[in-house]
Amino acid sequence: MPTLSTESTLNLNAIQVSKRNSANQFSVAPMLDWTNRHCRYFHRQLSKQAWLYSEMVTTGAIIYGNNLPRFLGHDDSDAPVVLQLGGSKLEELAQCAQLGEQWGYSEINLNVGCPSDRVQNNMIGACLMEHPKLVADCVAAMKACVDIPITVKCRIGIDEQEDFDLLHAFIEGLVKEGVDGVIIHARKAWLQGLSPKENRDIPPLRYDWVHQIKQSFSELPVAINGGITHLEQAREHLINGWLPESKQPLPAVDGIMLGRAIYERPYLLAEVDSLFYNESQTMLSREQVLYSMFPYIEQHLIGGGKLNQITRHMLGLFHGLPGARMWRRYLSENAFKEGAGIEVVEAAYQLVLTEMQRIEDKP
Repeated sequence: MPTLSTESTLNLNAIQVSKRNSANQFSVAPMLDWTNRHCRYFHRQLSKQAWLYSEMVTTGAIIYGNNLPRFLGHDDSDAPVVLQLGGSKLEELAQCAQLGEQWGYSEINLNVGCPSDRVQNNMIGACLMEHPKLVADCVAAMKACVDIPITVKCRIGIDEQEDFDLLHAFIEGLVKEGVDGVIIHARKAWLQGLSPKENRDIPPLRYDWVHQIKQSFSELPVAINGGITHLEQAREHLINGWLPESKQPLPAVDGIMLGRAIYERPYLLAEVDSLFYNESQTMLSREQVLYSMFPYIEQHLIGGGKLNQITRHMLGLFHGLPGARMWRRYLSENAFKEGAGIEVVEAAYQLVLTEMQRIEDKP
């Protein structure tokens, strides 16, 4: 890869408002059981600009679950926020897209990347890559009934597929139906033989395929996902494109999606607004981020919620600093207890401060 120029800048804010969606911006990946409303509120304290995603919600849960606040509820501060849907029935996707728009989501994303056995049985997730016409029809059905962007998150292929032309044809079908952007995980998904966790690590990364898609569909916002762990690494894809061995350089993509790197090291988000949106505001310190969460935590507790429902998303706040392990351990051992309140968080933070002072005083 070419060396990142310190003078290079990103002009994401110059993107036309009508085309603005998570595929041409920085986004935090949807993660089941993780990116819920509490997680998103925490992440929003760190970045005002990054696109945040809901967990994948199936159309069946929304339509038949009889609990729209549970499945669609979110804080107004989430925006820009994406509702990711799992489903393949046109009428249900259209209905849920409309509900998502009514509930204030900024974008609807169709999951065509999850390899879980549970979702395969219901024609949800990565198995849909075997049915490109159906996915294109799903996009068309949702676009026909909402004004917000419709995007698709997919893999580069599934199982034995080793042909770039299949991915190209898949994306081409979406483009013909007016998809507003695609987020491509640069790995295949194995529908049998690998767990969802193994599917995130074992299939080899093919970043060149994602950049080739951008080369083929220059007007389509394309974001890249998978195996990216650092922000400078992410910026490479947006500034310098990709240089396969012994081949011509490929164009830069439009967007970046990070998942577990952000969840495990959430303070990375504090740099996103300056690095990806040219924002000049001073980064909040970890302490400022922590205290910004206190009113939200207290309101949650007053409403009958449990402390660990929020703090479990904050365990990585002090990652890499002295006392980080103490912080995680204290919260993990105490936040779930009956009656645990804000004092538990304060005590955990005091352990961090004490350890940092100890290290500083060490001769």
